[in-house]
Amino acid sequence: MRDTRESRLLLILLVAVAFALITVDIKGGESSPLNGARKTAAGLLGPAERGAAGAVDPIARTIRAIRDSGTMQQRLDQIGNENTELRQRLASSDMAAGRTKQLDDLLRTAGTGGYTIKAAQVIAIGAAQGFSWTITIDAGSDDGVQRDMTVINGEGLVGRVTTVARTTATVLLATDPGFTAGTRMEGSGEIGFAAGQGASPMKVELLNGKAQVKPGDRLVTFGSQSGRPFVPGVPVGKVLQVQATPDALTKTVLVQPFVSFTRLDLVGVVVVPPRTDPRDSVLPPVPSNTPSPAAQAQPPAGSASPAAPASPAGSASPAQPSSVPGGN
Repeated sequence: MRDTRESRLLLILLVAVAFALITVDIKGGESSPLNGARKTAAGLLGPAERGAAGAVDPIARTIRAIRDSGTMQQRLDQIGNENTELRQRLASSDMAAGRTKQLDDLLRTAGTGGYTIKAAQVIAIGAAQGFSWTITIDAGSDDGVQRDMTVINGEGLVGRVTTVARTTATVLLATDPGFTAGTRMEGSGEIGFAAGQGASPMKVELLNGKAQVKPGDRLVTFGSQSGRPFVPGVPVGKVLQVQATPDALTKTVLVQPFVSFTRLDLVGVVVVPPRTDPRDSVLPPVPSNTPSPAAQAQPPAGSASPAAPASPAGSASPAQPSSVPGGN
């Protein structure tokens, strides 16, 4: 349409009529003369509006979902982070409780044996200095740790110190094939030498080939001069198997260590040995249903001892051999 004077007058007239109709409709309210026309238009256009709304609604929902998806993902991420933090707190709490028990057991063992210790934490594990089974601890010469000191934990013998730096030290574990320590049987006092065999039980050679040993018997360290490399009385392990060695000068037994070497965490380096040998006192109490070796060696109350065979008249009784224990 060309912009002529007539078209401009027509546009002004239409705008004036529209304002007049709006004014009449507002003033008339429900009695407005345009109310009927409005209802008629609503009836005609309503279905079309609903159809258009139905067609557009899925698109609107999709747009809202896309808009809200970022918020939902953020909430899920927040929940995931909170769960991770909670699990870490629980793990830290469990670890703290476990370390508290380890420290309590270590202090109890040291106190019972009279060992002065320097507590340390395992910070590395692996082969070192030509040995296969070693650990590194966070205590060194600055803490009074020296080479060939005994290392224990709350369960028993861990190993001995082989190398010392200012703030760290390397410990040879009792399971290493290059490890050897003097041992003594609980009760009987039979002496032997224990050697590591890696993941297999330790092998102990008892010096007395006729020693009375059975599965379940326990061993402690015999001790060394001046308490180095081993202090006396540290629990080593219990007998698993006695190997048959007829007429042999020594007896071989397999021993399960008390220490769980795959779960080492807190250990103690014995910096001052005990004043006296604690003997078997550091060993944990024997379960009530398992008699101790000393109790098993005694005859039941009320039973008569077997009579000794009579010696021929005029013959002298044979002399009893005496054994002198040796040290390592």
